[in-house]
Amino acid sequence: MELTGADILVRCLQDEGIDYIFGYPGGAALHIYDAIYKQDVVKHVLVRHEQGATHAADGYARATGKPGVVLVTSGPGVTNTVTGIATAYMDSIPMVVLSAQVPTSVIGDDAFQEVDAIGITRPCVKHNFLVKDVKDLAATIKKAFFIASTGRPGPVLVDVPKDITANLCEYNYPESVEMRSYAPVQKGHPKQIGRAAKLLMEARKPIIYSGGGIVMGKAEKELTELVHYLGYPCTNTLMGLGGFPAEDPQFIGMLGMHGTYEANMAMHDCDVMLAVGARFDDRITGDIAKFAPNARIIHIDIDPASIGKVVPVEVPLVGGAAPVLRDLLASLKSLGSKPDVGKTADWWKEINEWRSLKSFEFDRTRSDVIKPQFVVEKLYELTNGEAYVTSDVGQHQMWAAQHYKFSKPLRWINSGGLGTMGFGLPAAIGVKFAHPDADVACITGEASILMCIQELATCKQYDIPVNIINLNNRYLGMVRQWQEFFYERRYSQSYMNALPDFVKMAESYGHKGIQIHDPADVEGALKEAIDDKSSLYFLDFITDQAENVYPMIAGGKGHHEMVLKPEANAEMITKRELA
Repeated sequence: MELTGADILVRCLQDEGIDYIFGYPGGAALHIYDAIYKQDVVKHVLVRHEQGATHAADGYARATGKPGVVLVTSGPGVTNTVTGIATAYMDSIPMVVLSAQVPTSVIGDDAFQEVDAIGITRPCVKHNFLVKDVKDLAATIKKAFFIASTGRPGPVLVDVPKDITANLCEYNYPESVEMRSYAPVQKGHPKQIGRAAKLLMEARKPIIYSGGGIVMGKAEKELTELVHYLGYPCTNTLMGLGGFPAEDPQFIGMLGMHGTYEANMAMHDCDVMLAVGARFDDRITGDIAKFAPNARIIHIDIDPASIGKVVPVEVPLVGGAAPVLRDLLASLKSLGSKPDVGKTADWWKEINEWRSLKSFEFDRTRSDVIKPQFVVEKLYELTNGEAYVTSDVGQHQMWAAQHYKFSKPLRWINSGGLGTMGFGLPAAIGVKFAHPDADVACITGEASILMCIQELATCKQYDIPVNIINLNNRYLGMVRQWQEFFYERRYSQSYMNALPDFVKMAESYGHKGIQIHDPADVEGALKEAIDDKSSLYFLDFITDQAENVYPMIAGGKGHHEMVLKPEANAEMITKRELA
């Protein structure tokens, strides 16, 4: 039986096991939307902006490990997705974006709502396709999902002209796909694994540095087993939080620009570094000329282009995080003994001295103003660390990463590489569709939430009871912090002096809103929102405007040159003088 291209497209999604697509209709996509209407297997979620569709699909993917799917129309429909596509690309998130296109007969004629979707998205997708024949449609969709979800994951765009969705063809969805030019490697090279094992056994100041590749590669079990076997300290990147249990004594916290003092100092002073599923980005390394000057580096990554791209590597290991870590552990065990605890005793002593500074600590004596870190800590306590937490970008993102202790993967949903304001709320929608019975909290700021605030309407339409934790300091907080530190307090365009009444705004969309000024009311407001499983709460916490994120590695500085909060900095200087 022959089907239209639109029906074929929907059948492909069914056979691919897709439950939800996030999108917004338009003229070029109407054949597809009609095909969606005629079935009930694949459910469509109507967002209020195409950027929201990409972030919702992204949140769904990050919370499940499965590809998120987006459907938009041509022209402004697809251009509105570019920020979300780039967000997924930077963080290696599997996503398939289906963009409708004007009919093939008028492509290139500047037709109504025509843009070059392939050209525009090429720099920020893993791959993209323009379907020119309905006979190629099913195979192209199969390739798109294969590319998006294997190797180093990423977004793939499929541009489908309107006449292709109307043309007829027999339906035949491939069971599998092979591409000569694309064959990601999963297993690591045995000789390189043996070299890595021997190098790890020789270490006196080792560190294990893991990133988002552990989370998306579902390698948390293998990482934990390896870290425990070796007895070495482990640190996570912002994207890797939850890949190793935060409460584990071998976890030395997040590293990087706003990481713990102990993680960054250990990174700087280590002699052997095992990097897994991490890409040595600038927010992790600081000044690359000062980065880990004495380290011999083992780098495991599914993407060969990432290895040696930023730092020289002694032992490169291309492969999937889980299979390579399994083989590495087996190789270590075959050597016949565990690492000598005595060799690393002084190293652990040094790390624990750095830990004693408690670099994430904040002033708990104030009863007149809400400290943003306190809100995050209370959220952690009241959800028992089990919530799915999305965030936007800025100070609130760093406080969430620092003070919500993630002990499971796929629970921390944030835009790391691109730093996309507006990500948090639509991402929370995607997470809630993936895990309808879970607690989902969006930690945001008053500037970020306004970027995609219209998605409150999506939450109303689909009864999405997420909790919005707005850490409202009436500033573009991170911009203000940098202006304070590096621009002599010239607060250019960072003050938000025309904010809406967020409580009334939430209520106008049919949700519940509470504004909180008193620290004594923080726990009660959070508890009310968490206990009410059927309502969206917008909790507007009026927080300390002057609070800064500490520690911090300034631009051009190394890990050993962190700026701590003033009192901790004084204590550190005293300890160094005594030493």
